[in-house]
Amino acid sequence: MKFDRLLSIVLLLQHRRLVPAKELAERLEVSQRTIYRDVEALSSAGVPVYAERGKDGGIGLLPGFRTDVTGLTTDEARALFVLASQSAHAALGLDHALGSALRKVMAALPAPHRPAAELTSRRILIDPERWHAGPRTDTDVEALYAAVLSDRRLHIRYRHSGRSSLRGYTVDPYGLVAKAGTWYLVADHRSRPRLFRTDRLAQVRVVETAAHRRPGVELAQVWHSLRREVEDRTTGVRVTVLLRRERLDMVTRIAGSYFTGPPVAEAGSEEWLRVEVVYPVVEAVRHLLQFGTDVQVVEPAEARTEMARVVTELTGLYGGF
Repeated sequence: MKFDRLLSIVLLLQHRRLVPAKELAERLEVSQRTIYRDVEALSSAGVPVYAERGKDGGIGLLPGFRTDVTGLTTDEARALFVLASQSAHAALGLDHALGSALRKVMAALPAPHRPAAELTSRRILIDPERWHAGPRTDTDVEALYAAVLSDRRLHIRYRHSGRSSLRGYTVDPYGLVAKAGTWYLVADHRSRPRLFRTDRLAQVRVVETAAHRRPGVELAQVWHSLRREVEDRTTGVRVTVLLRRERLDMVTRIAGSYFTGPPVAEAGSEEWLRVEVVYPVVEAVRHLLQFGTDVQVVEPAEARTEMARVVTELTGLYGGF
């Protein structure tokens, strides 16, 4: 394990001039004291590493030092070939590059590991697309990818959910994220993180001004905080419902993302389960109408009133048939 950690430190330092010891410790899941001991071990072995103190200091590697690593383990070779389907790479115009890269990696692998890597690529497939995703607006993700790599500000025209009009934003992009088959632009607008679905972008224009990102903040950090906001179940309208036990799988598959926790048995009933769901507005409770009598809204009263109102309108619309 120590050899793997030392090798990981060298590989990380080859790509950056200085890396803070704290960052190395977090990425390798050890203490900073262990990192400094590893640096001493590398130095004793002849690797030209050094430490710079101060606010902007860190661990560095003298320019020009490179290592050629071919001693992959069997599991590491397999891991390289457990890839998602090529849809994400194709959207970025990198599908051919991916195939070429994998062929080169396969050729560079130690001969004993090639059969395992090849078998893994044939037996494991990860498809990030959701079932029944439905048609989507065509988005030129490849052009957006090029715009993000320019490291300049972007001016976008964006359509928010439920609106037909467009709104303009000048943003500082961190990058693109593919989530369950949907692409998102992650960017700061007026120094605050924002999330934009790429299929709602009507226009993207690169501005000559350089992007002004918050110092030390990376795409993964911004995405993590934005994702937590989207998944936060502490805000909105909390609705208590009963659902038939025999329909649990179906309801969970369709509406489970709105649950605040797992369903529990309803007291005194073997047929019904109780669960709490959260919707952004009370009108959204009509989402449960698709389950018919297999789901009952218990509270709050305004949610029951909304359900009754919609059912009355439907009765008037279809009652004459």
